[in-house]
Amino acid sequence: MKPDRSLADALGEGSLVLDGGLSDQLRAQGCDLSDALWSARLLADGPEQIEAAHAAYVRAGAQVLITAGYQATYEGFARRGIGRARTSRLLADSVTLARSAGAAVAREVWVAASVGPYGAMLADGSEYRGRYGLSVRELERFHRPRIETLAEAGPDVLALETIPDTDEAEALLRATAGCGIPVWLSYTIAGDRTRAGQPLAEAFALAAGRDDVIAVGVNCCAPEDADDAVPLAASTTGKPVVAYPNSGERWDPEGKGWVGEGRGEGPLPPDRLHAWQQAGARLLGGCCRTNPAHTARLAAALASRRRGV
Repeated sequence: MKPDRSLADALGEGSLVLDGGLSDQLRAQGCDLSDALWSARLLADGPEQIEAAHAAYVRAGAQVLITAGYQATYEGFARRGIGRARTSRLLADSVTLARSAGAAVAREVWVAASVGPYGAMLADGSEYRGRYGLSVRELERFHRPRIETLAEAGPDVLALETIPDTDEAEALLRATAGCGIPVWLSYTIAGDRTRAGQPLAEAFALAAGRDDVIAVGVNCCAPEDADDAVPLAASTTGKPVVAYPNSGERWDPEGKGWVGEGRGEGPLPPDRLHAWQQAGARLLGGCCRTNPAHTARLAAALASRRRGV
C-alpha cells in the first residue's frame, strides 16, 4: 500500500532514512550473486529472498526501499533467455516486492525503483568510468523501455542512481520526462568530479530546472567525497539532497572485489550526519558494503536529533 503522502511532501518535513546495500543483505542470507545479473537474478530465481532482504531493512528503520532493479534490463535478461514479456513482469515485481515488505509495518515506507546506469548491464565495472562510447540519444533509447515499465508499476520515485557522467544523466532525464513518476538523480563520484571527470556543479545543474526531480546527490562513493558534494548539490539546484555512500571501501573492477577498510559505524557517523543535514541532505542511507545494522544506527541517530537529544 502506498503512503498517503508523496515522497516530495515528506522531504519538506525532514530527513528520511534510506535502506543500505541490498546485495550485502542478500549475501548475508546465503544468496549467490556471482551471476552477471547480480541481485537482479533473484527476481527470476528467488523473489522471496529479495522481499526478505527488503523486510530486514524495514525492521532496521528504513523509510525508503530501493528496489532490486539496478542491474535488471531487457538486454541483460535476454542474455539469459528471458523474453521481453517476462522481463516486464520481473521489473514490475521489483516494485511489488519492495511494496509488500513495506506494508508489513504500521508506518510510511516509500519505494524507489532503481534505474541503474548502462554500465551495470555490462557487468564489467563500466559504471565507475562512464564514457561508454554511446551518444545521449543511444543511451536514452536503452533506458526508455525499462523506465516506462517501471513507471507503470507505480513506485513512489525512480532512483536514477550510480550515474557516472553527464551524458547518461541527460539521457535519463530525457527518458523520464513526462513518465508521471518523480525521480531523484544520484551520481557516483571521485573527489569533486563525476567518475567520467566532469565538474560536479555542471552535473548537478542538469536537474536544476526540472520540477519532476525531487532530489539530487551522490551514491556509491567514499563518504568523504560526499562532504563537499552535498552542499554543492543543494546550492546548485535548490533541491533536497540524496546521499548514500559506500562504507569506505573501494571497488576494484579488475580484481572484482572491495579493497581498503570499511567503517564499523557505517558511512554516516553523527558528526557527518549532522553536517550533511545542515547542508540540505534529506534522503540519507548507505550503498555498497552497508547492512541493516548500519541502517538501524542511522535511524536511531535521526530519531535522536528529531527529539533534540
